[in-house]
Amino acid sequence: MAFLDGKVALVTGAGSGIGKATALKLGREGAIVVAMSRTRAEVEATAREIEAAGGTAHPAVADVTDDAAMKALVSDTLGQFGKLDIVVANAGINGVWAPIEDLTPEEWDKTIAVNLRGTYLTIHHAVPALVAAGGGAIVVVSSINGTRTFTTPGASAYSATKAAQLAMVQQLALELGRRKIRINAVCPGAIESEIEDSTVRRHADKTRIPVNFPEGDIPLTGGAKGKAADVADVIAFLVSDAARHVTGSPVWIDGGQSLLR
Repeated sequence: MAFLDGKVALVTGAGSGIGKATALKLGREGAIVVAMSRTRAEVEATAREIEAAGGTAHPAVADVTDDAAMKALVSDTLGQFGKLDIVVANAGINGVWAPIEDLTPEEWDKTIAVNLRGTYLTIHHAVPALVAAGGGAIVVVSSINGTRTFTTPGASAYSATKAAQLAMVQQLALELGRRKIRINAVCPGAIESEIEDSTVRRHADKTRIPVNFPEGDIPLTGGAKGKAADVADVIAFLVSDAARHVTGSPVWIDGGQSLLR
């Protein structure tokens, strides 16, 4: 028997990277997975992989920055499956990394909208459903950036959102605990993911501070990036009953990378 049998899980940003790996992992562990993304083709492919492995999945297309769309997403989930037990707020972007005087207000606002407003809307609309189910578990995908390291040139908007996500998790752990809802954060370091493909970097030389890190940079792997599955496995633990007494906690998943920075 898989350890998430009978649970209904919503994973945002499930079309690629950490979100996809998490959706696949939760599906293998018996959860019914609502895999959500802005890109229909990607999220439908995720759902097909879950079903090919014997799981149950429902692809959903929505924009995490859209209040009405996120409300409808949770409503549709309840209409189809009757409940919601698990939420993984993963959808996010790196956005533009540039010196603060070069970063435009529009670029700043987009990163804040996706990473922070998107996390808020996901949790805002999911909490009543989790309460109705008698409780549940939320995991927010933050980062080592903004929580333990501040060395990425020009990543002021991104780091601000990731710091705010962790603050939100710790604040909500107390607020939601009495309603039997646990909430935790995972903070990945360098992970093999498609998110790098859409990252815009400008004038990194203006903000980069030269530092000589120990050889390897990521001690546990000799410098090799982690896998999306490394994060997914920790998320699966945090949403399971094995983590029943864990809430308000950040978990850094970086092979020791952030301890060098």
